[in-house]
Amino acid sequence: MMSVNKVIIVGRLGADPEVKAIGSGSTVARLNIATSESWVKDGQRQEKTEWHRVTVWGKLAEICGKHLSKGRQVYVEGKLQTRQWEDQQGAKRYTTEIVASTVQFLGAASGERSSSTSSSMGGGDDFNFNDFGPEPSFNSNDEIPF
Repeated sequence: MMSVNKVIIVGRLGADPEVKAIGSGSTVARLNIATSESWVKDGQRQEKTEWHRVTVWGKLAEICGKHLSKGRQVYVEGKLQTRQWEDQQGAKRYTTEIVASTVQFLGAASGERSSSTSSSMGGGDDFNFNDFGPEPSFNSNDEIPF
């Protein structure tokens, strides 16, 4: 039986990337990306925004930290992953995030002028980001709250 775990979003960064160097010399970046949809209902324009947590590893994380900022539009491709941890009170907490394999920078940041309309940060000849380093550990035997 085959299964697929693939996510594609295009949205804007709600904050500057949070970039950290971790133990083994790897780099991780956390992105908060908003995607929005709009429609008209009873003559009124409606809008809904979803927020996505995105984790980027390795060299791609370093590049995201260097070139991305709040308001910048990005294309992200990756997979969904759920992690578990204990909070300060000892309660189990879970989060589901997108682990990015490709990040493409689209246009300029919101309100910024730029002659460049696209910068590819994944899959291009200049960058090979297949080795993202270690991902956060996840025990598939743990109970997931859904």
